[in-house]
Amino acid sequence: MTYKMLIINPGSTSTKIGIFEDEKEVSSQTLRHSVEELKPYPTIIDQIDFRTNIIEEYLKSQNIELNSFSAIVGRGGLLKPIESGTYEINEKMLEDLKSCKYGAHASNLGALIAYKIAKQAGCPSFIVDPVVVDELCDEARICGHPLIKRISIFHALNQKAVARSAAKALGKKYEKVNLVVAHLGGGISIGSHRKGKVVDVNNALDGEGPFSPERSGTLPAGQLLELAFSGKYSHNEMKKMLTGEGGLIAHLGTNDVREVVKKIENNDKQAELILKSMCFTIAKYIFAAFTSLYGEVDAIVITGGIAHNNEYIIEPIKKYLGKIAQNIPILVFPGEEELPALAAGALRVLKGEERAKIYE
Repeated sequence: MTYKMLIINPGSTSTKIGIFEDEKEVSSQTLRHSVEELKPYPTIIDQIDFRTNIIEEYLKSQNIELNSFSAIVGRGGLLKPIESGTYEINEKMLEDLKSCKYGAHASNLGALIAYKIAKQAGCPSFIVDPVVVDELCDEARICGHPLIKRISIFHALNQKAVARSAAKALGKKYEKVNLVVAHLGGGISIGSHRKGKVVDVNNALDGEGPFSPERSGTLPAGQLLELAFSGKYSHNEMKKMLTGEGGLIAHLGTNDVREVVKKIENNDKQAELILKSMCFTIAKYIFAAFTSLYGEVDAIVITGGIAHNNEYIIEPIKKYLGKIAQNIPILVFPGEEELPALAAGALRVLKGEERAKIYE
């Protein structure tokens, strides 16, 4: 029996969908959403119907019937910390995602949209390795004040999938290698993979790590505190500064690295400085990730959408890493392997190789 699956991976400004028959990707499409298109929706959750309709319209244009699917699979969102694996979407999960109990992020839409379409299709819906997969070592949870603890929120699905591909390229098993994996997208996460577990990673959502196309990353705490209590900004406005309207958007008015490159090629020195600075901070956090691996690193792995740009992203990062880049393999996997990883997780359940986990 062949299992046909619709895979849904919402990003901040796009929705990637794929159609798989078992492990084979039959087709895929990135449905892009401009800033103007998203303006009418004050919150991420408000985008559910907008994005669902776009997906359904695309399927109709391709003459694909909903009842032809064996499962609908969505990218996992901000839930409570859970172990890795494939989870069947249930009411408790939907409630936590829709209320943004653990935070607001575009990935929250994955399960919500998948469940909605699955109800029409009459098939089960799943998520796989959500962004809250938590494998942090004890030391990584502690920061400078006991009222605040570090949490694991990162591009778990792609980091795990790419790390396995990197280990295979090295001729080793994922559980036998130490890797630093840098996912470069709208948000940036840099994880320390120690023998199959991500023992340290920056909170890529709202306050740690390099700044990115849409996130401010780590900011000087004192200055941030003064800004927050200046009376000039609301709590919601401050949150947007950190996530959604930080990084390249704040500096240059765009989250599209391709547009930034065009500015640079038109001799925009400010754009050149800002993009170099982003690469600089990425390199800093890659090097910092060596700590939780005790300096024993088999490879540095760079992935994500903006890893496609070699001249303005990959080469500057290598330059900042200096001799490290000469002594340790740097493996680049542009884009992401999230669609195949989501399909593979659901397929294991459909074939009875694994049981779907329950979110409680």
